[in-house]
Amino acid sequence: MSDFLETIVARTRERVRQLPSARPAGVRDRFAFSRALSGGPPPSAAAAEGRGAPHIRLIAEIKSASPSAGAIVDNPDVEAIAREYKAGGAAAISIVVEPEFFRGSPDWIARAAKASSLPVLMKDFVIDDKQLLCGVAAGANAILLLASLLDAKRIGDSIALLDEFGCDALVEVHDDRELERAVGGGARIIGVNNRNLRDFKVDLATAESLGAKMPASTIKVAESGIKTRGDVDRLRAAGFNAFLVGESLLRQNDRASAVRALIA
Repeated sequence: MSDFLETIVARTRERVRQLPSARPAGVRDRFAFSRALSGGPPPSAAAAEGRGAPHIRLIAEIKSASPSAGAIVDNPDVEAIAREYKAGGAAAISIVVEPEFFRGSPDWIARAAKASSLPVLMKDFVIDDKQLLCGVAAGANAILLLASLLDAKRIGDSIALLDEFGCDALVEVHDDRELERAVGGGARIIGVNNRNLRDFKVDLATAESLGAKMPASTIKVAESGIKTRGDVDRLRAAGFNAFLVGESLLRQNDRASAVRALIA
């Protein structure tokens, strides 16, 4: 584990102690996130009208900052950004909820969902079941699991818990060892982070290499370093049809047009 991950995990442990452990009541729209990525109905009016290619599924991210980029959007207008993403044809929205290093909030999940009616992925550094339960309670349709932090058994157990609530798990990997953990844990959606969390360098070849080793039934998501339609096409050639994009969209004045430029 890198020094960065060790630091953030230590802070996360402190935060987890304050979280409730009660099971949330009710169930979200069952597996809405995986349906949106696997060729279900067009994710938005924009796609339905032909302005977005249905086979390219974009997960557009909302975050305020990151350790690699610094401040991105101070006090983001979550509702406005979510509406812009939907107008551009995004299939889903990713919300980074980690409060210290990314300046996020779990409150953003319900706000983004209400404003856009799109499935929402919660991104956090999950190390405890309480985070999963709180994510479901907050309204997440999917929750990120990091294979760098969880072994195959923990991944499998986490997926089983989320399945009870109709909530998807996106298991993120960066190398062969982590991919082995994800597959061993029964991950149905696997995201490849092209950013190395040790030195923050980005290389799209990471997704190209790992994508070729995933089971055929896997929903493959490419993450980080995706800025242009050329990047999308390069990764589509490697078997990816879903893409998680954050910083490059958030820095645009017209985010709806930026989404359309990637998927049209």
